[in-house]
Amino acid sequence: MTLRHEARAWLESALTGEFAHARGLGGPGREHEGHDIRHAWERHLGRAGWTCLGWPKEYGGRAASLEDQIAFHEEYARADAPARVGHIGEGLIGPTILDFGTQEQKDRFLPPIQRGDELWCQGYSEPEAGSDLAGVQTRAVLDDGEWVVTGQKVWTSLAHVADWCFVLCRTEAGSKRHHGLSYLLVPMRQAGVEVRPIKQLTGTAEFNEVFFDGARTAAQNILGARGEGWRVAMATLGYERGVSTLGQQVGFQRELSKVIATAKRTGAFGDPLVRDRLARSWLELRIMRLNALRPDTEPTIAKLYWSRWHQRLGELAQDVLGKEGLVGELDDLQRLYLFSRADTIYAGSSEIQLNIIAERALGLPREPRTEPR
Repeated sequence: MTLRHEARAWLESALTGEFAHARGLGGPGREHEGHDIRHAWERHLGRAGWTCLGWPKEYGGRAASLEDQIAFHEEYARADAPARVGHIGEGLIGPTILDFGTQEQKDRFLPPIQRGDELWCQGYSEPEAGSDLAGVQTRAVLDDGEWVVTGQKVWTSLAHVADWCFVLCRTEAGSKRHHGLSYLLVPMRQAGVEVRPIKQLTGTAEFNEVFFDGARTAAQNILGARGEGWRVAMATLGYERGVSTLGQQVGFQRELSKVIATAKRTGAFGDPLVRDRLARSWLELRIMRLNALRPDTEPTIAKLYWSRWHQRLGELAQDVLGKEGLVGELDDLQRLYLFSRADTIYAGSSEIQLNIIAERALGLPREPRTEPR
């Protein structure tokens, strides 16, 4: 039996009983839906060996090929399974620990991620830095065998339910830009951490402000060497913007299918311009997939591409809804439109991505910069 057929059979059996009500819950703009049952589902996936498929077997993975991982994502979407609550752990910090972690760190952090026991969030963006990661000012100093962290992070997805946060902070006094940064693993459930939800256009609050006021973590909870946090952080961004988007694209396909069905229901499908936009969206989604499968794709290009595509899909959704899109309770397509406005801002704004592509990929002259006073 292929992994695809194994996954299909398991999902069909598992999404019954207590988990029957979990179908379709969660996703961007809907992370408030059924968190408890989705976390229970995450643990159920872990026990059955359906998390972290690409990880080495010694850490609970299956060492699955890319093709098998794609097959699982496709079957997961076909089954209308709930949005994962452990994707930041599995897709971002897990691979980073595999690449940069000590053996002790791998033994401590990877098994709880695979089991779905511990959830993670990402401590990168700051109010005064935004997409300019090198401008972070959150600081950490060593004190009696522990790092003491002080500063603020913003737009921290799922911080309100996370157990741990990987925090990019400045550990060398007087350092500037990407020098003197370190990558710390910080427990969230302690007196020195305050999480304040940020209410969005959708009425939900999956993004948060996070205040570190003397938060502490063990000295050994540093990933990579002290002062080399920039290199580790860039590796994490590569996972966030690269092949891991294949699972995200399955959700995009579901959204596109819903837009097409709505266009047929409302009569918008009869408009040749709408049909042209739908066809273009379908083709561009296929291009997105092919680019993600290329081993040499620049992750920044992938992020720029999918974020713009998703915003155009949200605008198309509003157009096919017509007057329905302006009244009543928010439905999935209205939420798609509103939430997608953030796509070109979070995980690095489009302007920052264009600079990175120009300067690092194409070798164009650097944009003039002035140091802040």
